[in-house]
This record gives sequence, structure tokens and C-alpha cells, in this order.
Amino acid sequence: MAPVRGRAPAARPQLLREMNEQVLLDLIRADGPLSRADLARMTGLSKPTVSLALANIERAGLVRAAGVRTGVPGPAAILYEVRPDCGYVLGLDVGRQFMRAAVADMSGAVRARRSIPVTATDGPSRVAELTALAAGVLDESNVTQADITQTVIGSPGVYDPQRDALALSGSLPGWGVPAVLSELRTAFGPSVMIENDLNVAALAERAHGHGRDVHSFAFVSIGTGIGMGLVIDGTLHRGAHGTAGEIGYLPFSEGHGADDEDARERGSFEAASSAAAVVRAAQRAGLDETWSARDVFAAALDGNAAAAAVVAEQALLVAKAICAVITVVDPELIVLGGGIGQAPGFVDAVAAELKAFAPVIPEVRVSALGADAVLDGCLAAGLDRAWALLTAAVPGPGL
Repeated sequence: MAPVRGRAPAARPQLLREMNEQVLLDLIRADGPLSRADLARMTGLSKPTVSLALANIERAGLVRAAGVRTGVPGPAAILYEVRPDCGYVLGLDVGRQFMRAAVADMSGAVRARRSIPVTATDGPSRVAELTALAAGVLDESNVTQADITQTVIGSPGVYDPQRDALALSGSLPGWGVPAVLSELRTAFGPSVMIENDLNVAALAERAHGHGRDVHSFAFVSIGTGIGMGLVIDGTLHRGAHGTAGEIGYLPFSEGHGADDEDARERGSFEAASSAAAVVRAAQRAGLDETWSARDVFAAALDGNAAAAAVVAEQALLVAKAICAVITVVDPELIVLGGGIGQAPGFVDAVAAELKAFAPVIPEVRVSALGADAVLDGCLAAGLDRAWALLTAAVPGPGL
């Protein structure tokens, strides 16, 4: 007999159960504690269907009863919340100057958080420092490495799966050598996730910052380096090779004091727009040779004309890069982060420059997340991945 055309095959009951369970978990994660009636109303599922799915994920240890709702007509309703100890996430931020670590449970609550200055000068010693930092934060949170469901490391550069290597990590000497990946997997397990630092900072902005209220935005960080994390339609955009957002390689450097060797290692735009470039520009302008980029911005706010000119040059360069992003992606929002991006008055200077040549002007805001943006993004990415792993292991009814 010929097959009947135009009719989709019926979904398997097991698949429907898994879909229902995932929907309930997502709602309880986002809006809990919730009752059965809440979940039925929010999903449109029948109360028996909700009860069956809820019983299954409760039996799997993913949710638990969290008290009852009283003071409303009818019997008291049992409320359900995520079971915090059903898994844990370890987040690690590998920066040029600092390393940061945190452990969060599955409710998203941070159990412990630490930060240390970097002393390592090569890849293997950096891994050793990171491993020691992780051990300390695990001990402080009373969690063992075996308890960790997912570890996420945020660092400069991108992971190249074809070569199984870290690429474009020039701001961290030795981080791209093959031994680093091997040592990280030995220390944190073969499933360790390595994400670009600004990609995970964008995830933190989406979860906790200005990105919560928009569909598409760019997180642009300017500090010791420069880069971008891009969220389009609520999803992090990595690109075909993982290099979306590597704006440090934009060919914008003329007249902005880029160091040739720095440009070869880190990209011409990053070499011209980072904190080191601000210091070089300040020295060319005759300002104090001992000043840092922070000093230059402070002097500009105090009315120093030479420092103000350096800041204006920096704002113009950053505005050009943002204009390129606007013409390609047209995001609703630009968020500035990093030491320079968050410097007082810089966002206004960039927005003013944009008005001179950008075809449209999105809202430009300063990130409120601070120095822990990358670390918080690692935790956010780790929680999403941990939930996917935990829900994939949920047994069906009667198993």
C-alpha cells in the first residue's frame, strides 16, 4: 500500500513527555516557585498532563516542593522550585591581569567567588594558576570537582574545532599552544567548555543587564583589549568559524598610534584602541609619561585639553567600529564595557561621534555588570548546558 501523503507521523509519546517536562522545567527555572495550576495555565497543558510531567522531574531530583500558597480560595497549592543541589556549575574567567572563579548551584545561586591577580607568563603556568584557583573556590563552596555538572572557561580567543586548538588568543601569551587544551581537559574533564570571553559577557548582559529587554544587541568591551559579543534574536551569534565579534581585527588604525608588533599579534584596531594605545597617544601629546589610561580619562574630565583630545580620538575610533556593526547587523542596543568603555563620559562621546556618520542611532548604554561580567556569563552558559545534560538523563515513567 502506498504511503498516505500530506499527513505528519504522530509524535512518539516519549518525545511528548520529554517536551512537556522541558517546558515545565524552563518555566520553574525562570518564574518559580510555581504550582500545578500555575503551570497548567502558563502552558495550556491539562492538569493531569502537568501532574505526570511534574512527578517525573521531581522523581529525577530536578525540582522539589517549596511550601504552599495560602490566602487564596480553594485548597492550599503546593509550590515547586528547582532543586539547587541537583548539579553545580564552575565558571572560570581567564583574563590578562586577573583570574576569577565562581561556583553556582542549579538555582543560579553563587556558592563562592574568588579573584586573583595573574602572575603566569605562559600557557602551562596559567593553567596551573587556574587549577589552584578552582580548587580554592570549590573548597570554599563545599563542592567537589566530581559534583560539577559543567565547567565553562571564558578567555580571549576562539576555539577552533577543526584544529582542536585555541586561536586568536594573542593577548594571553602561550594560551594557544596545544598543551593548554590537553591540560585543561585533564584538570576539568573532557566536557569542559571554552568560550570567548566577550561572548559570555554578552550572555551575562542578556541574563542580568540591559540586554534583557531587547532582541538584538552588541556588547563592546574596550580595555586592555577590544572585542564584541553579539546577540541576534536572543541568541549568541558566533559565526561560521567562531570569530564573530573579533572586531580587534578591523582595519581601523590610521593616525591612532597603533604599535606594529602589537597589531600583528592582536589586530590593528585593538592595537590602536586599547588602553596601551591611549597611553601612547597621551605620551605623544606631551602628557605625563607615567600616566595610565585611567589617568588620561580623569585628566580629560578635569579639563585638560590634551587629555580631552586623546579621549575624543579614542571615541571617534570606537564609533567607527560601532558604525560598521550597525550597518551590518542593525542591533537595537550597543552596550559598552571594559575599563575604557565604562569610563565616565566616554559613552556620551561615542554617541556624539556616531551621530555624525551612522545611518541609524541605536541606544548606547554603559554596562552595569562590572568586572565580573565574563564570570557571570560563564555561569549563565554553564547553567544552560548543565540543564541540557540533566534533562537528557531524566528517566521515563516507571523506569
